[in-house]
Amino acid sequence: MAGMDAITKGQSEYELLDSGLEEKLERYGNIVLARPDPQALWEKKLSPALWRKADAWFERTGKGGKWHMREGMPKEWDIAFGGLTFRIKPTTFKHTGLFPEQLPNWKWAEQLIQSAGRPVSVLNLFAYTGGATLSAAKAGADVVHLDASKTAIAWAKENAKLSGLESAPIRWITEDALQFVGREAKRGNRYDAIIMDPPAFGHGPKDELWKIEEHFLRLMEVTKTLLSDAPLFFLINGYAAGYSHAAFRYNLESVKEKFGGTIESGELGIEEKSGRVLPSGIYGRWSK
Repeated sequence: MAGMDAITKGQSEYELLDSGLEEKLERYGNIVLARPDPQALWEKKLSPALWRKADAWFERTGKGGKWHMREGMPKEWDIAFGGLTFRIKPTTFKHTGLFPEQLPNWKWAEQLIQSAGRPVSVLNLFAYTGGATLSAAKAGADVVHLDASKTAIAWAKENAKLSGLESAPIRWITEDALQFVGREAKRGNRYDAIIMDPPAFGHGPKDELWKIEEHFLRLMEVTKTLLSDAPLFFLINGYAAGYSHAAFRYNLESVKEKFGGTIESGELGIEEKSGRVLPSGIYGRWSK
């Protein structure tokens, strides 16, 4: 199925400089990082000498890995991106706390919220460091931000403060997503918009197991019942290899049958300086 691609281009404080040989070279502000990316199955464009100038590079060790940092490099720093401010912290899982490929989805949701002309309530599941949450809050929505990790919630709160959204109507919840939506359904709570970014595998705060192939359909079944009578949008993101954005599209068909509207799906990507696009995930989204 041909999909609609959502591409993030270089920004003033973020840029994909090069990619290849299962690595990517990125600039966050004035700091350059080299880290693994299994999607980059092609040759690099830039010279090895330029790659060696990176301020930090990630080395895989066992199931995790470690960063090698040049002397004097900060352990964390802030950059402006997408009209927000994010704290960048290279982690032992190779992540930095920012997912630039999500920018087109944030802008899409922002536009829908701003043009709704009414109060909008958003539920963001697997919300991590809060990019989608803060974009929605900045656009004027009330947001419930849920993640299983206390560390991720604390990081998202940092980003909210940095972005001037410390007092925005955001409810921060550390809980297992499936358990939370089940309780919300029983309580009769409803939302105008839903965002979810389910991982392939994970654990809840009480070590609840999450496997996308076992739990995603159940999560969708319950979460769809949380839509209000006049919903605005439903956005699903994914990074797990092995399935297509068609899976997200087909899961949203019942929403379209009930409320009308349109469905889009495709690949998320980041455009590097050379013009090549690095695949960075999949998405499916419905809007009224």
